[in-house]
Amino acid sequence: MRAFCLITVCLCMLMAAAPDAYAQTGYDRPGGDYTSFPVRSGDPAACAARCERDGRCRAWSFSYPLTAVANAVCWLKSSVTAPVENNCCISGVRGAGVAEPRNQAAEFAIDRMGGDYRDLAVASDPEGKTCKAACEADSKCRAWTYSRPGYLGASARCFLKHQIKPPRRKPCCISGVVR
Repeated sequence: MRAFCLITVCLCMLMAAAPDAYAQTGYDRPGGDYTSFPVRSGDPAACAARCERDGRCRAWSFSYPLTAVANAVCWLKSSVTAPVENNCCISGVRGAGVAEPRNQAAEFAIDRMGGDYRDLAVASDPEGKTCKAACEADSKCRAWTYSRPGYLGASARCFLKHQIKPPRRKPCCISGVVR
């Protein structure tokens, strides 16, 4: 009985110490590519899932539309290469799920569809700060959605909203509520 308890405690400690594996937003893994393909949905989770199903895959990189090429692209890799900081991409090793950054200022991979009263072209901004600032500067604005380039057109777009709509998961967008 003592041995069973000791083994159980050790297993629990190992499970608690092992961090969840997540992809790295804002990082590319150059090199080691053996195939690449366009991701029509523009969702990095499709790239991670494809790596999981391919026995040869050890790591992957996903680039958003209009960063490396016109469309969203997934690169599967036969080796785990070192991550390099680059806002074009999300990358991970086999078994790494896609988890966008979480913070109070922005909702990554979230669209708040509807309630728009104004939209404007903005410079590409991997964190949506320009769009958030435009909303904060306008007393009518209650929420905002930034759409990355390549999803709704060639340039990034900022949608200012006079209503707060429910969040919906969409890889194109970064949103937030200011009032």
